[in-house]
Amino acid sequence: MKKMIVFVLLEQYADWEAAYLSSAIHMLGQGNYEVKTASLTKEPVSSIGGFHVVPDYDMQSIPSDYEALILIGGMTWRNENTKQVKDLVQNCYQSGKVLGGICDASAFLGTVGVLNDINHTSNDLHDLKQWAGKEYTGEEKYVMKQAVSDHNVITANGTAALEFAKEVLHTLKVASKEKIEEWYNFHKLGYYNAPMPEM
Repeated sequence: MKKMIVFVLLEQYADWEAAYLSSAIHMLGQGNYEVKTASLTKEPVSSIGGFHVVPDYDMQSIPSDYEALILIGGMTWRNENTKQVKDLVQNCYQSGKVLGGICDASAFLGTVGVLNDINHTSNDLHDLKQWAGKEYTGEEKYVMKQAVSDHNVITANGTAALEFAKEVLHTLKVASKEKIEEWYNFHKLGYYNAPMPEM
């Protein structure tokens, strides 16, 4: 039985933030995982880069037996209609499943109140506080790092697609720590600089 990873993609989503992680899940996961997409409706959504995705699920039809919920950043997380995602996020968090948010989607997690008791990061603390308002009381837990993983919740800023992917892969235990680090170093350091595995 494959473990399901659900990516939430909203209109004008950041395609590169999803691409590293989803491809690594497929490449390193040895067929044990399947990636599904969800959005507010099942209508096609377009990425910042012009890719079009027809979501597998809308907010009402996502199966409850998923392994992880990954919120991909983009340009529309602050729209009023994204409040539809809140129940899904709260259920994921309360059930202890893996929950990830990158870029503006990490700040969205603050508006749901799930960042108050865990170490986390986002694009900017001031912006997070301003947007999340009284729902956010976790300022002391804010960490100025590219990506932070704590209690099955992974957050990252918008320049940290690779770091975010690495932390999610580790949290899910998609592959051995060595394989994940090898994958990360190859993409981060480049073909000629990454340490190559010993033969």
